[in-house]
Amino acid sequence: MTPEEKKFVQLVNQHQGLIHKVALMYEADPEARNDLFQEIVLQLWKAFPTFRGESKITTWMYRIALNTAISGLRKKNRKPPTEDIHDGHLNISEVHDTDHEENLQRLQWAIRQLSEIDRAMILMALEEVPYEEIAETMGITQNNVRVRMNRIRERLRKLMKA
Repeated sequence: MTPEEKKFVQLVNQHQGLIHKVALMYEADPEARNDLFQEIVLQLWKAFPTFRGESKITTWMYRIALNTAISGLRKKNRKPPTEDIHDGHLNISEVHDTDHEENLQRLQWAIRQLSEIDRAMILMALEEVPYEEIAETMGITQNNVRVRMNRIRERLRKLMKA
């Protein structure tokens, strides 16, 4: 294994949670999610030689992962799935409070109702990615991120009440 290959494998191992979360938000079916994970890793590998370090590695990874997931959805020309996902997939604490589980499933359903771009933005916000990094990843201004995040939160509130 070359030094570049070792560095890439280490990078993927270190940040595989990011890739899994993106795959989870865009594919409900476990097989499709696995395929998307592999496709994201492949696209990261193809783009790895071009990473210049001008942005954080996680910003670069998010950009490629989200672009891969979104373009995959568009190619399929279908609505995003609306099935619930399990707590274990999100690494949420093992609290088995039924209200907590119901709220989590309702939030996951609501997030899946968002557009592909809004879903990507809320995913990064839930991961506590700074607005500056979200703006860089999405190719928009920080002010635009703030405005869109306020609209996304309001839409999620309405969906959660429905």
